[in-house]
Amino acid sequence: MSSSQSLSELQQVLKSCRASFFAIGGFSLCINLLMLTPALYMLQVYDRVITTGSRETLLMLTLVVMFLLIVMGGLELVRSRLLVRVGNSLDSRMSARLYRAVFERARAVPGPSSAQPLDDLKSVRQFLAGNGLFAFFDAPWVPLYLGILFLFDIWFGVFATLAGAILLGLALANEWATKRLLAEAGNEHIQAQALLTSNLRNAEAVHAMGMLPGLHRRWAQRHLAALIKQSQASDRSGSLTHLSKVLRVLAQSLILGVGALLVLEARVTPGMMIAASIIMGRALAPIDQMIGSWKGFVSARDAYQRLTRLLEQSPVEAERLELPAPRGEVALEGVSLVPPGSEVAVLHDIDLHVTKGEHVGIVGPSAAGKTALARALLGIWQPHSGTVRLDGASLAHWHRDALGPWVGYLPQDIELFDGTVAENIARFGEVDDEKVVAAARRADVHEMILRLPEGYETRLGVADGALSRGQRQRVGLARALYGDPVLVVLDEPNANLDDAGERALAQTLRRLKEEGVTLFVVSHRRGILEGVDKLLVLDRGRMRLFGPAHEVMARLAGSSERRVSPLSARQGRR
Repeated sequence: MSSSQSLSELQQVLKSCRASFFAIGGFSLCINLLMLTPALYMLQVYDRVITTGSRETLLMLTLVVMFLLIVMGGLELVRSRLLVRVGNSLDSRMSARLYRAVFERARAVPGPSSAQPLDDLKSVRQFLAGNGLFAFFDAPWVPLYLGILFLFDIWFGVFATLAGAILLGLALANEWATKRLLAEAGNEHIQAQALLTSNLRNAEAVHAMGMLPGLHRRWAQRHLAALIKQSQASDRSGSLTHLSKVLRVLAQSLILGVGALLVLEARVTPGMMIAASIIMGRALAPIDQMIGSWKGFVSARDAYQRLTRLLEQSPVEAERLELPAPRGEVALEGVSLVPPGSEVAVLHDIDLHVTKGEHVGIVGPSAAGKTALARALLGIWQPHSGTVRLDGASLAHWHRDALGPWVGYLPQDIELFDGTVAENIARFGEVDDEKVVAAARRADVHEMILRLPEGYETRLGVADGALSRGQRQRVGLARALYGDPVLVVLDEPNANLDDAGERALAQTLRRLKEEGVTLFVVSHRRGILEGVDKLLVLDRGRMRLFGPAHEVMARLAGSSERRVSPLSARQGRR
């Protein structure tokens, strides 16, 4: 396996920024060298200016120091801006990928979904662009400062090394003491947010049935658990942070005492004593800064690990050969389906063939597998065994973006998105006015849309009450018919329709029949099934009957236990 293949996607993106990181490392070297300027200035002032009384030397030293510190400030500004650019690059290159991965997970994993990965990306980006990362770039130059202290006198070096070791031990203790608590607090917070998001989707039912107190208690339990663990971690981290600051100040003071003894023994000069205190403070600063920013580092690390797991679970869809435009011939070959997150199959050995332009009704009792079959037909759920084919090609061989325009889908739960009616019908692609109106006319919803306050430009939102459920269902039908779909799957399309809506839907289905569109329609109401060519009866995930609609209807009316005739079965599978 090549090194590029062994790296995660995030690692590959960060590796592509290595030129910037090398530049930042170079700037860090220059900055840390320039950090010696105040110490060397003090050394020269005490040992040369004061002893000689030369004002000219003092002036020249001061001008040089001012220039070097201005240069250092410019380098720090550039370094900071480079890190911001690196963070922005990570965000811009990964946000689209994560956006797709979030939807892939929502499709594949049952239960409430969350946009937490995008917040995780924000956490990583903010850490990269923040001051906490500077400590990690400055830490490699700590031996430089210690080496200078050893050059001054061995006891300076020994004292500073011991002080640094103690502070480093505190940093490691901080990691050990807070890692588990911070991870648990983060998980509790994510679950609390997911629970709240799920509850908000059902705000009307919550309000109507007085469920808010009970739901609040459930949310509060997780929120309080996260708060307690976060507080415990903050208390431990805060104690260690304050202790490290006290020890650093103490060490900087005590080194003056060590220096004073060495001055009395004539081993160092007074200037070296002051310079040693300044240099040791600089040597300990990165360690102290690491301790102070450890919470942010742990949060970014946990976010990074969650992102890596998500991207591994939702790999990039491979590039595929572009298949020709489908005609609408559908086949299911021994399809068994196990829903994501479950171990129990909801479809068993479904085997059928539908030619272009045929209309198939799908009926059966609750939990018979009707919606699961609709999802299998569209590739939303992948079969556990068997194959779903469109024009002979497995749905797995189609790139979703290429297949989408040829497919129309009206799910049971209609979701219209933030945007105009026209944008929703156009599936948020480029709005083609003629196609939008044509889709609305095919769904017989054009006149209804014209009666809205702004017509096709009426703004809709996730929780917008501008449209009734029946109107939203009809707009959703227009969205399913936008463009030139060759395969349309409707799941309970008349669940929220009144009599006028039922008549409009029946007219739409007749129009689709005339246009040669292959149609699967799931419904409990037989009225909408009068015009279908074939009828599929499901019972506990198995095909009970399948054949011409009039024959299946007759058998259902006669005896629910009799099977469809061999001739009908062959007609259904040819």
